Amino acid sequence: MNDTRGALLGPAEIRDLAGRLGVRPTKTLGQNFVHDGGTVRKIVRAADVRAGERVVEIGPGLGSLTLGLLEAGASVVAVEIDPVLARQLPTTVAAHVPDLGDRLEVVGADALDVTSLPGDAPTALVANLPYNVAVPVLLTFLERFDSLERVLVMVQAEVADRLAAPPGSRTYGVPSVKAAWYASARRAGTVGRAVFWPVPNVDSALVALDRREPPTTTATREQVFAVVDAAFAQRRKMLRSALAGIAGSSAASAAALEAAGVDPQARGETLDVVAFARIAEHLPTVTGGRTSPRAAGGRPGTVDA
Repeated sequence: MNDTRGALLGPAEIRDLAGRLGVRPTKTLGQNFVHDGGTVRKIVRAADVRAGERVVEIGPGLGSLTLGLLEAGASVVAVEIDPVLARQLPTTVAAHVPDLGDRLEVVGADALDVTSLPGDAPTALVANLPYNVAVPVLLTFLERFDSLERVLVMVQAEVADRLAAPPGSRTYGVPSVKAAWYASARRAGTVGRAVFWPVPNVDSALVALDRREPPTTTATREQVFAVVDAAFAQRRKMLRSALAGIAGSSAASAAALEAAGVDPQARGETLDVVAFARIAEHLPTVTGGRTSPRAAGGRPGTVDA
Protein backbone atom coordinates (compact mmCIF):
# COMPACT_ATOMS: atom_id res chain seq x y z
CA MET A 1 0.00 0.00 0.00
CA ASN A 2 1.29 3.47 -0.85
CA ASP A 3 2.28 5.79 1.97
CA THR A 4 -0.62 8.18 2.46
CA ARG A 5 0.27 9.56 5.89
CA GLY A 6 -0.44 13.25 6.13
CA ALA A 7 -3.41 12.95 3.79
CA LEU A 8 -6.02 13.43 6.53
CA LEU A 9 -8.04 16.61 7.00
CA GLY A 10 -6.89 19.20 9.52
CA PRO A 11 -8.84 21.98 11.29
CA ALA A 12 -8.12 24.62 8.64
CA GLU A 13 -9.08 22.28 5.79
CA ILE A 14 -12.31 21.28 7.52
CA ARG A 15 -13.42 24.88 7.93
CA ASP A 16 -12.29 25.85 4.43
CA LEU A 17 -14.06 22.92 2.81
CA ALA A 18 -17.26 23.56 4.78
CA GLY A 19 -17.13 27.23 3.81
CA ARG A 20 -16.66 26.49 0.11
CA LEU A 21 -19.57 24.05 0.20
CA GLY A 22 -21.79 26.39 2.17
CA VAL A 23 -22.12 23.71 4.85
CA ARG A 24 -23.20 24.92 8.25
CA PRO A 25 -23.19 22.04 10.74
CA THR A 26 -26.69 21.45 12.06
CA LYS A 27 -27.96 19.89 15.26
CA THR A 28 -30.80 18.34 13.22
CA LEU A 29 -28.35 16.08 11.40
CA GLY A 30 -26.06 15.78 14.43
CA GLN A 31 -23.10 17.12 12.46
CA ASN A 32 -19.82 17.46 14.38
CA PHE A 33 -16.80 16.98 12.13
CA VAL A 34 -13.58 15.39 13.44
CA HIS A 35 -10.56 17.48 12.47
CA ASP A 36 -7.77 15.70 14.35
CA GLY A 37 -5.76 13.11 12.42
CA GLY A 38 -4.58 11.40 15.58
CA THR A 39 -8.17 10.78 16.67
CA VAL A 40 -9.08 9.41 13.25
CA ARG A 41 -6.20 6.94 13.36
CA LYS A 42 -7.13 6.01 16.94
CA ILE A 43 -10.62 5.10 15.73
CA VAL A 44 -9.28 3.07 12.81
CA ARG A 45 -6.88 1.18 15.10
CA ALA A 46 -9.62 0.50 17.66
CA ALA A 47 -11.79 -0.86 14.84
CA ASP A 48 -9.00 -3.27 13.82
CA VAL A 49 -9.54 -2.36 10.18
CA ARG A 50 -7.67 -4.74 7.89
CA ALA A 51 -6.22 -4.17 4.44
CA GLY A 52 -8.69 -5.29 1.79
CA GLU A 53 -11.65 -5.30 4.19
CA ARG A 54 -15.02 -3.91 3.11
CA VAL A 55 -16.17 -1.27 5.61
CA VAL A 56 -19.46 0.62 5.73
CA GLU A 57 -19.26 4.15 7.13
CA ILE A 58 -22.41 6.03 8.12
CA GLY A 59 -22.40 9.81 8.05
CA PRO A 60 -18.92 10.43 6.56
CA GLY A 61 -19.51 14.17 6.56
CA LEU A 62 -16.50 16.00 5.10
CA GLY A 63 -14.47 12.79 4.89
CA SER A 64 -12.07 12.79 7.85
CA LEU A 65 -12.72 9.19 8.88
CA THR A 66 -13.22 8.06 5.28
CA LEU A 67 -9.65 9.06 4.47
CA GLY A 68 -8.40 7.23 7.55
CA LEU A 69 -10.21 4.03 6.57
CA LEU A 70 -8.84 4.22 3.02
CA GLU A 71 -5.37 4.91 4.40
CA ALA A 72 -5.61 1.67 6.40
CA GLY A 73 -6.28 -0.28 3.19
CA ALA A 74 -10.04 -0.76 3.48
CA SER A 75 -12.57 -0.32 0.71
CA VAL A 76 -15.38 1.92 1.91
CA VAL A 77 -19.06 2.25 1.17
CA ALA A 78 -20.16 5.54 2.73
CA VAL A 79 -23.81 6.33 3.48
CA GLU A 80 -24.46 10.08 3.61
CA ILE A 81 -27.86 11.76 3.96
CA ASP A 82 -26.65 15.27 3.03
CA PRO A 83 -26.59 15.49 -0.80
CA VAL A 84 -23.95 18.23 -0.82
CA LEU A 85 -21.59 16.18 1.33
CA ALA A 86 -22.35 12.99 -0.61
CA ARG A 87 -21.39 14.66 -3.91
CA GLN A 88 -18.23 16.19 -2.46
CA LEU A 89 -16.78 13.09 -0.80
CA PRO A 90 -15.29 11.46 -3.95
CA THR A 91 -13.69 14.80 -4.86
CA THR A 92 -12.11 15.13 -1.43
CA VAL A 93 -10.78 11.58 -1.62
CA ALA A 94 -9.41 12.17 -5.13
CA ALA A 95 -7.60 15.30 -3.94
CA HIS A 96 -6.00 13.69 -0.88
CA VAL A 97 -5.43 10.07 -1.91
CA PRO A 98 -5.89 9.98 -5.69
CA ASP A 99 -4.69 6.39 -5.99
CA LEU A 100 -7.33 5.14 -3.53
CA GLY A 101 -10.44 6.71 -5.03
CA ASP A 102 -11.53 3.45 -6.67
CA ARG A 103 -11.99 1.94 -3.20
CA LEU A 104 -14.81 4.36 -2.32
CA GLU A 105 -18.52 4.09 -3.12
CA VAL A 106 -21.01 6.65 -1.85
CA VAL A 107 -24.69 5.98 -1.14
CA GLY A 108 -26.71 9.17 -0.84
CA ALA A 109 -29.50 8.16 1.53
CA ASP A 110 -30.85 8.19 5.06
CA ALA A 111 -29.10 5.27 6.76
CA LEU A 112 -32.40 4.17 8.29
CA ASP A 113 -33.82 3.66 4.78
CA VAL A 114 -30.89 1.65 3.42
CA THR A 115 -31.75 -2.01 2.83
CA SER A 116 -28.91 -2.96 0.49
CA LEU A 117 -25.38 -1.79 -0.24
CA PRO A 118 -23.35 -1.89 -3.48
CA GLY A 119 -20.35 -4.12 -3.92
CA ASP A 120 -19.11 -6.79 -1.56
CA ALA A 121 -20.94 -7.26 1.74
CA PRO A 122 -19.27 -5.21 4.50
CA THR A 123 -17.67 -7.06 7.40
CA ALA A 124 -17.21 -3.97 9.58
CA LEU A 125 -19.12 -0.80 10.39
CA VAL A 126 -16.97 2.14 11.48
CA ALA A 127 -18.55 5.54 11.98
CA ASN A 128 -18.86 8.78 13.86
CA LEU A 129 -22.61 8.40 14.28
CA PRO A 130 -24.91 11.42 14.52
CA TYR A 131 -25.82 11.45 18.19
CA ASN A 132 -29.55 11.98 17.70
CA VAL A 133 -30.04 8.73 15.73
CA ALA A 134 -27.07 6.63 16.88
CA VAL A 135 -28.98 3.76 18.49
CA PRO A 136 -31.67 3.31 15.80
CA VAL A 137 -29.02 3.40 13.05
CA LEU A 138 -26.76 0.93 14.85
CA LEU A 139 -29.54 -1.57 15.54
CA THR A 140 -30.96 -1.21 12.04
CA PHE A 141 -27.63 -2.06 10.41
CA LEU A 142 -27.01 -5.01 12.73
CA GLU A 143 -30.47 -6.30 11.81
CA ARG A 144 -30.26 -5.76 8.05
CA PHE A 145 -26.62 -6.65 7.36
CA ASP A 146 -25.69 -9.95 8.97
CA SER A 147 -22.32 -9.85 7.19
CA LEU A 148 -21.19 -7.29 9.79
CA GLU A 149 -18.80 -9.05 12.14
CA ARG A 150 -17.53 -5.99 14.00
CA VAL A 151 -18.72 -2.48 14.78
CA LEU A 152 -16.76 0.47 16.13
CA VAL A 153 -18.76 3.67 16.47
CA MET A 154 -18.22 7.00 18.13
CA VAL A 155 -21.32 8.12 19.98
CA GLN A 156 -22.34 10.31 22.89
CA ALA A 157 -20.62 8.96 26.02
CA GLU A 158 -23.96 8.37 27.72
CA VAL A 159 -25.13 6.27 24.77
CA ALA A 160 -21.90 4.26 24.81
CA ASP A 161 -22.48 3.52 28.49
CA ARG A 162 -26.01 2.32 27.77
CA LEU A 163 -25.00 0.12 24.87
CA ALA A 164 -22.25 -1.57 26.90
CA ALA A 165 -24.08 -1.73 30.24
CA PRO A 166 -24.49 -5.13 31.93
CA PRO A 167 -27.73 -6.23 33.64
CA GLY A 168 -28.20 -4.64 37.03
CA SER A 169 -26.27 -1.48 36.28
CA ARG A 170 -27.75 2.01 36.48
CA THR A 171 -27.46 2.63 32.74
CA TYR A 172 -28.83 -0.76 31.62
CA GLY A 173 -31.93 -0.39 29.48
CA VAL A 174 -33.55 -0.90 26.08
CA PRO A 175 -30.40 -0.14 24.01
CA SER A 176 -28.34 -2.50 26.19
CA VAL A 177 -30.67 -5.46 25.71
CA LYS A 178 -31.32 -4.93 22.01
CA ALA A 179 -27.63 -4.54 21.23
CA ALA A 180 -26.96 -7.73 23.21
CA TRP A 181 -29.32 -9.63 20.89
CA TYR A 182 -26.80 -9.13 18.09
CA ALA A 183 -23.42 -8.65 19.73
CA SER A 184 -21.28 -8.24 22.80
CA ALA A 185 -20.56 -4.56 23.45
CA ARG A 186 -17.82 -2.75 25.34
CA ARG A 187 -16.48 0.76 25.78
CA ALA A 188 -13.38 1.14 23.59
CA GLY A 189 -12.12 4.58 24.54
CA THR A 190 -13.04 8.21 25.07
CA VAL A 191 -12.78 11.13 22.66
CA GLY A 192 -12.20 14.73 23.77
CA ARG A 193 -14.52 17.52 22.68
CA ALA A 194 -11.73 19.63 21.21
CA VAL A 195 -11.20 17.32 18.20
CA PHE A 196 -14.58 18.28 16.73
CA TRP A 197 -15.85 21.25 14.77
CA PRO A 198 -18.11 22.62 16.00
CA VAL A 199 -17.24 21.60 19.56
CA PRO A 200 -20.13 19.49 20.92
CA ASN A 201 -21.60 20.16 24.33
CA VAL A 202 -21.45 16.47 25.30
CA ASP A 203 -18.63 13.99 25.78
CA SER A 204 -18.00 11.29 23.21
CA ALA A 205 -16.87 7.69 23.47
CA LEU A 206 -16.07 4.70 21.30
CA VAL A 207 -18.10 1.53 21.64
CA ALA A 208 -17.08 -1.75 20.03
CA LEU A 209 -19.47 -4.57 19.22
CA ASP A 210 -18.54 -8.10 18.17
CA ARG A 211 -21.25 -10.08 16.39
CA ARG A 212 -22.49 -13.25 18.04
CA GLU A 213 -25.42 -15.57 17.52
CA PRO A 214 -28.70 -14.37 19.06
CA PRO A 215 -30.15 -16.38 21.94
CA THR A 216 -31.52 -19.80 21.06
CA THR A 217 -35.26 -19.31 21.32
CA THR A 218 -38.55 -20.13 19.61
CA ALA A 219 -39.55 -16.46 19.89
CA THR A 220 -38.70 -14.04 17.08
CA ARG A 221 -36.58 -10.96 17.49
CA GLU A 222 -39.68 -8.80 17.15
CA GLN A 223 -41.41 -10.73 19.91
CA VAL A 224 -38.44 -10.47 22.25
CA PHE A 225 -38.07 -6.76 21.55
CA ALA A 226 -41.77 -6.23 22.31
CA VAL A 227 -41.18 -7.68 25.77
CA VAL A 228 -38.08 -5.52 26.25
CA ASP A 229 -39.97 -2.37 25.28
CA ALA A 230 -42.80 -3.19 27.68
CA ALA A 231 -40.44 -4.07 30.54
CA PHE A 232 -38.64 -0.73 30.36
CA ALA A 233 -41.59 1.50 29.46
CA GLN A 234 -42.26 1.74 33.18
CA ARG A 235 -38.93 0.59 34.55
CA ARG A 236 -39.79 1.23 38.19
CA LYS A 237 -42.59 -1.33 38.00
CA MET A 238 -42.16 -4.99 38.75
CA LEU A 239 -42.29 -7.16 35.66
CA ARG A 240 -45.63 -8.63 36.68
CA SER A 241 -47.18 -5.16 36.29
CA ALA A 242 -44.96 -3.89 33.47
CA LEU A 243 -45.86 -6.81 31.21
CA ALA A 244 -49.56 -6.94 32.12
CA GLY A 245 -50.49 -4.95 29.02
CA ILE A 246 -48.98 -7.34 26.51
CA ALA A 247 -49.82 -10.43 28.56
CA GLY A 248 -53.49 -9.53 28.83
CA SER A 249 -53.56 -9.25 32.61
CA SER A 250 -51.32 -9.12 35.63
CA ALA A 251 -52.16 -12.73 36.45
CA ALA A 252 -51.26 -13.89 32.94
CA SER A 253 -48.04 -11.91 33.15
CA ALA A 254 -47.10 -13.52 36.46
CA ALA A 255 -47.86 -16.99 35.09
CA ALA A 256 -45.68 -16.42 32.03
CA LEU A 257 -42.83 -15.08 34.14
CA GLU A 258 -42.97 -18.07 36.47
CA ALA A 259 -43.03 -20.45 33.51
CA ALA A 260 -39.93 -18.68 32.18
CA GLY A 261 -38.17 -19.06 35.52
CA VAL A 262 -38.26 -15.33 36.28
CA ASP A 263 -39.42 -13.81 39.56
CA PRO A 264 -42.63 -11.82 38.81
CA GLN A 265 -41.43 -9.20 41.30
CA ALA A 266 -38.14 -8.64 39.45
CA ARG A 267 -37.55 -5.54 37.36
CA GLY A 268 -36.41 -5.38 33.76
CA GLU A 269 -32.97 -3.98 34.53
CA THR A 270 -31.99 -7.20 36.30
CA LEU A 271 -32.53 -9.49 33.29
CA ASP A 272 -30.23 -10.33 30.39
CA VAL A 273 -31.39 -10.85 26.81
CA VAL A 274 -31.64 -14.62 27.26
CA ALA A 275 -34.17 -14.14 30.07
CA PHE A 276 -36.22 -11.76 27.93
CA ALA A 277 -36.26 -14.38 25.18
CA ARG A 278 -37.59 -17.00 27.64
CA ILE A 279 -40.33 -14.62 28.75
CA ALA A 280 -41.35 -13.97 25.12
CA GLU A 281 -41.72 -17.70 24.59
CA HIS A 282 -44.30 -17.90 27.40
CA LEU A 283 -46.38 -14.81 26.63
CA PRO A 284 -49.24 -16.03 24.41
CA THR A 285 -50.27 -12.54 23.29
CA VAL A 286 -46.72 -11.95 22.03
CA THR A 287 -46.00 -15.35 20.48
CA GLY A 288 -49.46 -15.26 18.98
CA GLY A 289 -48.20 -12.53 16.69
CA ARG A 290 -49.44 -9.33 18.33
CA THR A 291 -46.17 -7.51 18.82
CA SER A 292 -45.81 -3.81 19.45
CA PRO A 293 -45.36 -1.60 16.36
CA ARG A 294 -42.27 -0.06 17.92
CA ALA A 295 -40.58 -3.43 18.29
CA ALA A 296 -41.46 -4.70 14.83
CA GLY A 297 -40.93 -1.48 12.90
CA GLY A 298 -38.06 -0.49 10.63
CA ARG A 299 -36.52 1.96 13.09
CA PRO A 300 -35.68 -0.17 16.13
CA GLY A 301 -33.99 0.99 19.29
CA THR A 302 -34.36 4.02 21.49
CA VAL A 303 -32.37 5.82 24.12
CA ASP A 304 -35.34 6.43 26.38
CA ALA A 305 -34.63 3.57 28.78
